[in-house]
Amino acid sequence: MENSIINPLQHYYEKQETATRECLLALKSIVLSVDENIVYKRKYQIPFFCYNELNLGFLWVHRKKIIVGFVEDKRFSSFNVERKKHSITTLEVNPLDDIPVDEIKQAFRQLITKYKH
Repeated sequence: MENSIINPLQHYYEKQETATRECLLALKSIVLSVDENIVYKRKYQIPFFCYNELNLGFLWVHRKKIIVGFVEDKRFSSFNVERKKHSITTLEVNPLDDIPVDEIKQAFRQLITKYKH
């Protein structure tokens, strides 16, 4: 008998409905295509993207909607009134609709540009 071990990220995708899973995998590819230095891992039980050890974004399924999160480290923000380490902006994606590819790529590019300077 063959023992196939499923890593936690694979399980996260496989437990989703087909349309949601396909959308999540497409989003993963879109995010990773933005920059070769984006690292993909599991963090906080969900797919997470990092850039040079800094949190960049995440994918999360909530009530049959996919949430794309954009995480801005406050050290790179010009306006820092809160005491939190990160600022999170989200974009809701319906897995049955077209993915706003350009909007997602642009948001990640803007964060990476801040992190580079």
